[in-house]
Amino acid sequence: MTSLLTGLLRGTAAGAAGTTALNLTTQADMALRARPASGAPTELVSAVADRVDVDVPGSRRERGRRLEGLGGLAGSATGVAVGGLAGVLRSAGVRLPAVVGGPLLGLAAMAASDLPMARLGLTDPRRWANADWAADAVPHLVYGVTTHATLSSTFRADDRERAERPHAGPRPATTGSVLRAAALDAATGARSTAGPAALAWRAQRGDRGASGTAANGSVRTLVSVLALGEVAGDMHPAIPPRTSPSALVPRLALAAGSASTAARRDGREPGPGALVAAGTALGAAVGGMRLRGWAQQRLGTDLPGALAEDALTAVLGWVGAGRSA
Repeated sequence: MTSLLTGLLRGTAAGAAGTTALNLTTQADMALRARPASGAPTELVSAVADRVDVDVPGSRRERGRRLEGLGGLAGSATGVAVGGLAGVLRSAGVRLPAVVGGPLLGLAAMAASDLPMARLGLTDPRRWANADWAADAVPHLVYGVTTHATLSSTFRADDRERAERPHAGPRPATTGSVLRAAALDAATGARSTAGPAALAWRAQRGDRGASGTAANGSVRTLVSVLALGEVAGDMHPAIPPRTSPSALVPRLALAAGSASTAARRDGREPGPGALVAAGTALGAAVGGMRLRGWAQQRLGTDLPGALAEDALTAVLGWVGAGRSA
């Protein structure tokens, strides 16, 4: 396995390449649409300086130029930092397919840029027009694709050596294995025991890791009883809301554990599946509550919403617990 320091250095270089691609895309958009440069980075640096009580010296014009330069540096630092984190994760064994890794890196860089501005009240993404979203999302997608491609090329020799020595460790994750992990995590987000139950029912004797243990009839029965008990007791007033910390933390942990169990069963690296677990499970938990709330408002009862959620959870769990070819 590549050292974390090597991964960090490779990641920062990939992040620098991605940042260059992002800047080129933004400048091309400015030239084509004759739009002005965004003042958001300058506003962000100015707001942060005011918040931490740091005085930027110079006259009004000099201060504005310094803030503009610092804003550009902050944007470049964000791109390099996101790339560095991606390099560390890859050196730790998290290898995402290009179709997943590129957009995910773009989304991470976009969040790292936009969330601080939203928290400081400098912008409200909920009020952005479609053109505003496109002007922000497209350059960040280009950043993600470029950073992922550059990072993959720097690890190509390591990956080739790993492929020539299959005994050295598990195989890299594929698009299919990550999508199955996402389905399994979504099922666990809706029903915390859905992921373990689906894995238990699709387990076979001789499987690697916990999946082999789950193939035992008594273990499968126990997990199934727990899953049915969760469905039956979901409406009880003593049960805390699924988005409360006491319910959400175990749910996310079970989602990550289920994804890792499926990956080890199939001889795949567990990192990518566990990485998508938190976001997917959280989205499913919130989405399920909204579905039932919508049914309650429209129909006067959330029973149809609960039944629809249970059916969708069962399908997602069964598909997510499927095996790699």
